[in-house]
Formats: sequence, C-alpha cells, structure tokens
Amino acid sequence: MAKAKTAYVCTECGADYSKWQGQCTACQAWNTVSEVRGISGNNTKGARGVRFEGYAGSLSEVKSLDEVSLAEQARISTGMQEFDRVLGGGLIEGSAVLMGGHPGAGKSTLLLQAVCQLAAQHPALYVTGEESLQQVAMRAKRLGLPTKDLKMLSETSVERLMQVAEAEKPRILVVDSIQVMHVADIESAPGSVSQVRESAAYLTRFAKQTGTILFLVGHVTKDGSLAGPKVLEHMIDCSILLEGSSDSRYRTLRGIKNRFGAVNELGVFAMLEQGLKEVKNPSAIFLNRGEEAAPGSVVMVVWEGTRPMLVEIQALVDMAQGSYPRRVAVGLDQNRLAMLLAVLHRHGGMHVADQDVFVNVVGGVKVAETSADLALLAAVVSSFRNRALPQDLVIFGEVGLSGEIRPVPSGQERIYEASKHGFTRALVPKANAPRKPIEGMKVIPVTKLSDALSALEEF
Repeated sequence: MAKAKTAYVCTECGADYSKWQGQCTACQAWNTVSEVRGISGNNTKGARGVRFEGYAGSLSEVKSLDEVSLAEQARISTGMQEFDRVLGGGLIEGSAVLMGGHPGAGKSTLLLQAVCQLAAQHPALYVTGEESLQQVAMRAKRLGLPTKDLKMLSETSVERLMQVAEAEKPRILVVDSIQVMHVADIESAPGSVSQVRESAAYLTRFAKQTGTILFLVGHVTKDGSLAGPKVLEHMIDCSILLEGSSDSRYRTLRGIKNRFGAVNELGVFAMLEQGLKEVKNPSAIFLNRGEEAAPGSVVMVVWEGTRPMLVEIQALVDMAQGSYPRRVAVGLDQNRLAMLLAVLHRHGGMHVADQDVFVNVVGGVKVAETSADLALLAAVVSSFRNRALPQDLVIFGEVGLSGEIRPVPSGQERIYEASKHGFTRALVPKANAPRKPIEGMKVIPVTKLSDALSALEEF
C-alpha cells in the first residue's frame, strides 16, 4: 500500500505549502489554500503496473540548442476551419487540449462533431463520465453524424480508462469531463482539487508518451474562468473557452493558451438543429445594423488573434436619475470607460459628469484591446449630441491620457478589412494611415482628440 502524504495547495496559482495558512504568499489570495491528499513519490506506476518514464528517477538526453530539430510537426485538421484556427492550424500528436465553457454552451456537441469526422481516418475513443452512452448516441443521431468508426466508453476511473486506452491505442482521446474523473489512490471526492490535479496529470502523461491527442472537457466558475486548480492550466498545451449566452445562437471559441499557435484567436459558430456550424465571415454577423443611422452607433475594427473583425459599439447617454451617475460597460472594461470619459472632459471640453453612460458591444463580443478607445468616445459624443454618424464610417485608435491618438497594431490591415465590407470612410490615428491611397476609401488621420471631435462635427 502506498504511503499517503498530505500537502496544501493554492487553488488559484498551484503553490504548495507544508501546512495550512490563510493567505497564499505567492498570489496573495485569501482562503484558497486547501488540503490535498496524494500518494508518495515512490509510487510512479500507472495502470497494469506500467512505470511512466520521465515521471520520477529517469534521465533525459542532454542536447545543445542547435541540435534540436526544427521540422514542423504535422497537424491534423478537425474538418472545421474555425476550430483549426483557434487550435493554431490543427491538432498535434501528443498535445493536451482543455476545452471549457458554461453548461449548455455546446462543448460536448462541438467535440462530438469533430471526433466523429476524425474517427473515419484516425482511431478515436470518446470517454463520457457525465452522460450515458445512450444519451451521446441520441445526440449523434439527431445531428446526423457518422457513428460507425467512433468507439465509446462510459467510465470515471482513470486507471480503468488507461487500461482500455492501452488496449485500444486511440490516436484521439476525448475525456468528458475532467471534473468527474478520479484516481483510486486519492482519498477525496471527484471534482476536488487533488482529484482534478492528479487525474489530469495521469492523462497528460499518457498522451505525451504515446503521442495521443487528448481533449479534456472542463467546467467554468461563475466568473467565467476554468474550475479546478490553476496548475491544471500549466499541465495542458492548449486551453480554449467556448462562450455564448443562452439567448443567442452564436458561440465564440477563444484560445486562452496555446503552445502551438497564437493566443486570443477567435472562432465563431452558430448553434443550429444540425449542431454547431462554423461562421466563415463573423463581421457580417456583428454588423447587422438597421437601415437608418441611429445616434450612438459606431463601427470599429478589432484584432482577434490573426485577423481583423468589424463590430458595432453602441452608447446611450442620458440625464442621471439619481445622485450618482451610472457607468455601465458590457463587453468593455468599465474602469477604462470612466478614464476615457475623464479624458473627453479634460481634452474634448465635453461635460458628462451628470449623465448616465451605457456602452455595449453588439453581438456579445468582449473587446480587451485599446483600439476601441476612439470609437467608444465617438459613440458617446454621438449619443450625447443626438447626432447620428454615417453608416459607412469606421473608427479605431487608442486614446492617451493627454488626449493624443496613438496608433494600434495592424492598422492598415484593419482599414483594408473595412474596405472589403463596403465602408468608404475611416477615422484612424495618423501613424496608421496608409502611404498609398486605398481605392474607394477616404482615410481621415488624426493626432489629437480635439482633431477627432472636429472631424466628427463635419459628418
């Protein structure tokens, strides 16, 4: 019998401690250190007594940096361009991918669609721990998926799962979900910090040594982050998040971490009766505007991963009903909204301290980059003055605290993307203005916020 040992691990950052303490000294979080009961380091054997090389006591070959092979690893396409885009171009052998999302977002549906298509060419094993095999089969039949080549297993024990995997030797392994898996040597319930941590470690180690492509399905917390210990995100190679509100049929797949591609890459899917269908032109969805121009509506160009995307930002400025004016931002940083309103007052001469300001990014898109600053202020000014801006106008640029308009990355590519969608005017930072004129596009370069406000007055 392996000797049990007790450790204390922070669920936020994964730091280890020899005894319990109220605050984690690594990440400064309170009440996040919890007890973890594991097994001794001498027990390094997995299913069927197979010792995992590289887990303990093994030596690795030392190489100089110039001896490392630079040959690119072959990628396997999932059959969905949007899915491949988020993964960095496709699947890589021995990679571990963690997919998170809210209940009902479509995690199991998307993976089932992908693995059913892949099973025709590559051996695949789908392990379900939350649903029965009949439920998965009914979903596949409803979606009209090919089910002949996909092998299924209903199991929550990691040891039993690995025994089956050693016998079947799948090239693609899907575990739905990691929160219900458990290791027999851990004295805690499935879903606890220790169980999730050890289960993911066993499965990831198996994938690395056998070259198996591993998909782990994970739950998310109320704030939208992946549930479980933070160390789970360090174990895997790629972390993707499927987002989407229950009242919208569109889902966005965003790359949070990717060792084989760009992070913050975005893929867009539509939830239909036939399952999740990829959207080839996301800008057309988020630009579903009315026929008549309305005050407070502006189109901006954001950069998502490796491509530009046009989205609409709306602002509503109204007289405050209470003593304290409200500042509400949906899809944008609320603190940055308050800062930009202060810049508008100081360098634009517009007083909105007694006004309620509501800002929303249409379509449920979350914008984290600073290129939306100028478009946000333009929408606020348009709503405050009750003057609609032209529908063929696109705006982007970062606004500094001294009122200067700073350039943003890939500025010319953003302008070209707007031109493809029929926009004829662009209000951009001067440093992002193209050197050669673009046919059918009038570029208005600005260097200060006052210049931008003057240009808006001319529309």
